Amino acid sequence: MIVHAALIKMNALVALCHFCELHGPRTLFCTEALHPPSPTPSQAGAPIPGDRESDREGEGLTMRANSSATQRGDMCEGCRSLPASHPGFVSVDSETGIRFLSHQHPRQPQLFSVVRQACVRSLSCEVCPGREGPIFFGDEQHGFVFSHTFFIKDSLARGFQRWYSIVMVAMDRIYLINSWPFLLRHLRLTIQSLQSTALKVFDSEQCVCPQRAVRMNSVFSPAVFPHQRSGNAARSLPSLTQHTNLWASLHSSFSWLLKACGSRLTEKLLEGAPTEDTLVLIERQTEQEEEMSCWEGADGGGARPQCHQSESELYRDFLFDEGIAEGYPGPKFRSLRHLRQVLGTTDFRQLAWHVLMGNQVILRGADPWLIHSAFTMLKALLPVGCVRSVTYSAQYEEAYRCNFLGLSPDVPIPTHVSSSEFSVLVDVVSVERGSLYSAACGEDILSLYQFNISSTNSQPTDKGPTLLNKIEVALSNENLSVDVVSHCLLCLKEEWMNKVKVLFKFSKVDGRGREDTQKVLALLGATGPGEEDNVRLLKFWMTGLSKTYKSHLMTAVRGGERPLSQ
Repeated sequence: MIVHAALIKMNALVALCHFCELHGPRTLFCTEALHPPSPTPSQAGAPIPGDRESDREGEGLTMRANSSATQRGDMCEGCRSLPASHPGFVSVDSETGIRFLSHQHPRQPQLFSVVRQACVRSLSCEVCPGREGPIFFGDEQHGFVFSHTFFIKDSLARGFQRWYSIVMVAMDRIYLINSWPFLLRHLRLTIQSLQSTALKVFDSEQCVCPQRAVRMNSVFSPAVFPHQRSGNAARSLPSLTQHTNLWASLHSSFSWLLKACGSRLTEKLLEGAPTEDTLVLIERQTEQEEEMSCWEGADGGGARPQCHQSESELYRDFLFDEGIAEGYPGPKFRSLRHLRQVLGTTDFRQLAWHVLMGNQVILRGADPWLIHSAFTMLKALLPVGCVRSVTYSAQYEEAYRCNFLGLSPDVPIPTHVSSSEFSVLVDVVSVERGSLYSAACGEDILSLYQFNISSTNSQPTDKGPTLLNKIEVALSNENLSVDVVSHCLLCLKEEWMNKVKVLFKFSKVDGRGREDTQKVLALLGATGPGEEDNVRLLKFWMTGLSKTYKSHLMTAVRGGERPLSQ
C-alpha cells in the first residue's frame, strides 16, 4: 500500500487570506509541509548533514526575510498576522518526519507569487454565488486552488463585516477535486469556529456602543471619510475574535488538514486493471460520500464522522460485518462448504442456482445472525454489483429492491411471490431437542434448526450453468482447504465476468444480431447442455457491471465511430 501524499509533495499549502479595506487582498497566514531529504544509497543509515535545530533556524531566517520584505510595503494591523521577528510555528510528524511550517508568507520565495495570485483571485474575480462558499480554479502553471470565502463580523468595518478566505493550493488537480468533500467538511468547522467567536465579540461591542446609530448621526464628508476610516479599518483577526492564541490554533488546524488530506486516500499496486468488484465498491463509497455531503449541506454544514476504507475493508463490509459476527456466540455458517454440508448437496445446488440466476432468495427465521452468515456465504457467489440485500426485515420487500431478503418468522409471503418461479424461500425452523442432545452437539446448526426450501422452479441436478458445476467440484474436493476454495471462486467469477464484458460489448454496444451473438457464446464456451442457464447468468451479471466500465466503452465507441465509407 502506498500513501498518496501528492498534496504535500507538490508544495501543497493552506493559507488564510483577507481583503483589507485599505490595501486590498493580503495573505495573513500560510502553512506548508516540508518532506525530509531522502538519503542516497551510500548515505543509508548515516545521519543527514546538518541537525534539525539548525534547519529550523534557517527556515526561521527565511521566513523573517520574506516577512520583512513585505513589511516594507504598506501594511496595517489587519494585514499582518505575525511580526517580522517571530520565527513562525513548526510541527514535526514523528511518523513520517514531515515538518509543517507556518508564517505569514510561504517559506520558499517561488511560492510567494503563487499564493499571492491565489489570494487575489479568491477575494476578487473568483467569487461564488452569494460570495460565501467553496470554489475551484487554477491552471497547470500556477497550481490549482480550492478556496472557501467567508465573512467575519466587525462592528467597525464597512457593512459590519470583513471578507476572508481559506485557500488550499496544489499542483495535483485530480486529487484536489476528489478531496472536495473532505476539505469542505473540515474547513467549514474552522470557519464556523471563527465566525461564532467573532459574533460574540461583535454582539458585546454593539451592546456597549451601537455603531449603526453612531454612523447615522455622524456628518458624512467625502474628503474626511478616508481619514475617519483609517483609524478603525485595520483590525486584526485576533482582536475580532478575542482569541489570544489564534495563530497557533490555525497552525495546528492547517497542519492536521495537510497531513490528513495527504493520507486519507491510498493507492495500491495492482497486477493489472482493477476488477469489477473493486470499481463497484469505489463507486459506492463515492456515492455515500456525496450523499453525506448533501445531507450536511441540508443540515447547515454540520460535520459527520467519516471513515475512508481500503479495498479489502470495503469488500469485507460488503459481505458482512465480521467483527459483530465473531462477537455473536450463537451458531453461524463458517464457509460456503459448511453451508453446503448443512443444507445437503441437492438443496444447496437448488439455492445456489437461484442465486446465480438473479432470483430473489428469501431466508425466514428467528435468528438474524444465522441469516446474516448465510447471506455472507451466498453473496460470495455473485459480483458485487449484482448484490442488493436487506439482511433482516419485519416486512416483505419486493424483488426489484433486493435479491437477498431476510425476514422474521411471522412475516407472510405474498401470493405472487410464493407462486413465482423467480424466487426461493428457505424457512429456518427451530428444532425442539432434548437438553442432553443439544449439549452433546454444542452449537451444531443441524441440532438447532431445520431448513425447508420451497420454490416453484426446481432444477434437475444433471443440468445448470457451467459455473455452478465448477463451483460444486471445488466444494466437494476435500483436499482443497477453505481458503483455496475461496480463491478458486474468485478466479471463476473473474473468468465469467470477462465473458460478460465481451457479451456486453458485442450485443449492447456494437448492436450485433442474434446469429452473431450465438457465435460469440460458442466462442466463450457458454453453449452446451446448460446453454440456457449460461445465457441467463451472463445477462443477469451484465447488470453488475460498473458505471466506470460502461462509460468507458460508450466513450470509446463514440470516439472511434467512422463513416462506413472509410
